[in-house]
Amino acid sequence: MALLDLLGRRWALRVLWELQDDSTPTFRRLQQRCDGVSSSVLADRLRELGQADLVEHTGDGYLLTGQGRTLLERLALLDAWAADWQPKATG
Repeated sequence: MALLDLLGRRWALRVLWELQDDSTPTFRRLQQRCDGVSSSVLADRLRELGQADLVEHTGDGYLLTGQGRTLLERLALLDAWAADWQPKATG
């Protein structure tokens, strides 16, 4: 439940998504990639994701940890399932 709580926070998944290409964007570059996120929210998410050992800050910028990369691999399975999912029509 703790992971779902963390990932359910605004911008958390987007930050992880933007770090998947193995680049090490600076804070400002990451903020640009995350269209419209405020600097305070981005700082909070980076701190929380860092405390969860999903993201780390290097001298050059931010990147996914090994656990962060593994999480994105597992989320890709969920994404594949969601692509085939068709909820029942309501109405």
